[in-house]
Amino acid sequence: MRPPAPAVLGLLLLMLLSPGEATKKPTPCKRCRELVDKFNQGMVDTAKKNFGGGNTAWEEKTLSKYEFSEVRLLEIMEGLCGTSDFECNHLVEEHEGLLETWWLRLKKKYPDLFEWFCVKTLKVCCAPGTYGPDCLACQGGSERPCSGNGHCSGDGSRQGDGSCRCHLGYRGPLCADCTDGYFNSLRNETHSICSACDESCKTCTGPTNRDCGQCEVGWAREDDACVAAGRGCRPQLCRPLQMWTNARRSRPPARTSSTARTSTAPSRAGVSAPPGPPARPAASPQMFAVCQHDPCMLCLLKTFKVATQVTDVS
Repeated sequence: MRPPAPAVLGLLLLMLLSPGEATKKPTPCKRCRELVDKFNQGMVDTAKKNFGGGNTAWEEKTLSKYEFSEVRLLEIMEGLCGTSDFECNHLVEEHEGLLETWWLRLKKKYPDLFEWFCVKTLKVCCAPGTYGPDCLACQGGSERPCSGNGHCSGDGSRQGDGSCRCHLGYRGPLCADCTDGYFNSLRNETHSICSACDESCKTCTGPTNRDCGQCEVGWAREDDACVAAGRGCRPQLCRPLQMWTNARRSRPPARTSSTARTSTAPSRAGVSAPPGPPARPAASPQMFAVCQHDPCMLCLLKTFKVATQVTDVS
């Protein structure tokens, strides 16, 4: 039997890979940033070292200080990549000369390796607050992109379109406006802070239930405030209990004992028996635990007086 052709093996491999496998490959900017982070960590790890010989003072006088020496650079470079990290090793091999030039000649003039190496030299990244091939300022400016309330698409990279993806509670092209359920607790030319409304408010201008512009579902306006008093039950776990209670209240009055006795006799042919009381809904300890702390449960206890019917749920 002939072995499968290499092209067939490659196709099978692609089919086995998960759909998100291709998206896991880091961008050039991310690879460069990771390399710089490892280089900076190498500088920290070697900060207190010296040449390690028997006469360090003579060595530093003759060979220059260890702090700026090629010996230290070599130690840092050797620790940058693992043996199986192909991407990292390829990047170091390709740009080893640039890193050496920065270390020996440009370190004092450009102390920020990331800015010099990734942004200005390789041009695979942008400065924070900028995006795209030309490193344009994000929406809202590079100092406070998206008013500080969102993420700028492509921030710090050569990708993206600079648009804002707002944090929870914020909306608008600059993430300076509040969504429903939030209000501006602070807003000026440079800052916008949205804080949560009271739980009874759908929209509001302040933090209390008297600042509601519109009441949330299950709440009603009473004396200029949104309240959840016995006007109705909130649609949570106790809704089946509410329906059962309403059905019990609306059924006909109980029959007399004589009527009850006759009702036990077999029904005449073609005449169906009158409907019995509605079945009580299946209730769990979780339902009762939620209902006894919910305005819906308080509403039922107050309006329909069903305390004795529900307290035995276990």
